[in-house]
Amino acid sequence: MGKLTLPALVRAVEDLPALPAVVQRVIALTEDPKSTARDINNVLTQDQGLTAKVLRLANSAFYGFPRRISTVTDATILLGFQTIRSIVLAASVSEMMKRELRGYALERGELWRHSQATAVGARMLAREVKFSRLEVAYTAALLHDIGKLILDTYLRDEYEAVLEKVEKEHVTFLAAEEALLGFHHALVGAKVAEKWNLPLELVEAIGFHHEPERAQENPKLTAIAHIADCMSVSLGMGVGVDGFLYRISPKAVELLGLQEDQVDRLFANLMEVLVDEDTFGE
Repeated sequence: MGKLTLPALVRAVEDLPALPAVVQRVIALTEDPKSTARDINNVLTQDQGLTAKVLRLANSAFYGFPRRISTVTDATILLGFQTIRSIVLAASVSEMMKRELRGYALERGELWRHSQATAVGARMLAREVKFSRLEVAYTAALLHDIGKLILDTYLRDEYEAVLEKVEKEHVTFLAAEEALLGFHHALVGAKVAEKWNLPLELVEAIGFHHEPERAQENPKLTAIAHIADCMSVSLGMGVGVDGFLYRISPKAVELLGLQEDQVDRLFANLMEVLVDEDTFGE
């Protein structure tokens, strides 16, 4: 197919569905200090399927609430506006992310499981390093690989060439994508984030999640997304053909002031949460 042109890439991003209107409305409500839990409940319950996914995620071991949460209003009051926003976003993109990505050798559901595992890890990591905006870390990590949904279509034609390059030259899929297509999935993901009008710090974290040292807007957020991604891969969540070629950036570790014992504890906690299938809203 040859290198992907910028106009073709822009068209591909435009073809990706926009966030559903219900989700956009919930996000707007969570940013409005005058909103109430009932307002969010009234909007979200217009979509029964989305409501069911939100409640399943809210009841997962990850949030660890001691009693069953049975309504959106309860979930909003008990977990808070920022948390409910990230849960709604996760529930809404899960179906999009569950599709099979043949260009990446990812079976149906693997990208979603990797993305949610990375998001869960990012939230834990953010708490550990006292990065106060836990839900921003969660969202950046949740969407870090969204560009793969775009490049998958193009990679199917180039798949053999990419595999050969990865195996013969021992380069990452990221490097092979850029060499053969002209773009890699992280930069394409940043384009998607721009389309969805996400804040610049999220666009940057998605675009540089493999190169955290390039971040300028919010280097700590990008470092968290990067390390959480590596943790998720190390646990075997949604690992593609090149999964174990990625290494944690020492600069990202240094920036966050992480010690080895902290990383070990995070791995153990993440493994414990990922055993619970409700974490994936499935």
